[in-house]
Amino acid sequence: MKHHTFTLRLDWDKPTGDSTSPRDPSLRRHTISHADKPAISGSAAPAFHGEVERWNPEELLLASLAQCHMLTFFYLANQEGLIVTDYTDTPEATLETHADGSGNITEVTLTPRVSVREGFTADIDVLHERAHELCFIARSVNFPVRHNATVVTTIT
Repeated sequence: MKHHTFTLRLDWDKPTGDSTSPRDPSLRRHTISHADKPAISGSAAPAFHGEVERWNPEELLLASLAQCHMLTFFYLANQEGLIVTDYTDTPEATLETHADGSGNITEVTLTPRVSVREGFTADIDVLHERAHELCFIARSVNFPVRHNATVVTTIT
């Protein structure tokens, strides 16, 4: 078994004013960074007094699941000789909040739209199911991650 470690840096973007209002979106600003990558501007979700133009943790979790599925699908497609000509996804997460202020993601649905070259005979739905089984991120969460894939055949 191999072990891999991932690191990043999280810095609170402390506001310059004296605002201490719990509803002040600037109190939630932060930056996610790594020496080798562009920084990500983060905040809370707008529903939790964050800023819409900054990425929030729920969106980043959703992006991680969609990215992992896509990259695993590409790996499997390559093994099968499938030529993917386009791939988009519009995933959706459902967050349930509770009276005590806690909450949790209850499910995620990935909706990949995959274009492939004509002539491929394998069952692409099986590749999506296998990608789900292998995806490191999907295997790490405690809620269902579903996929509702669309396949488009492109003529060469």
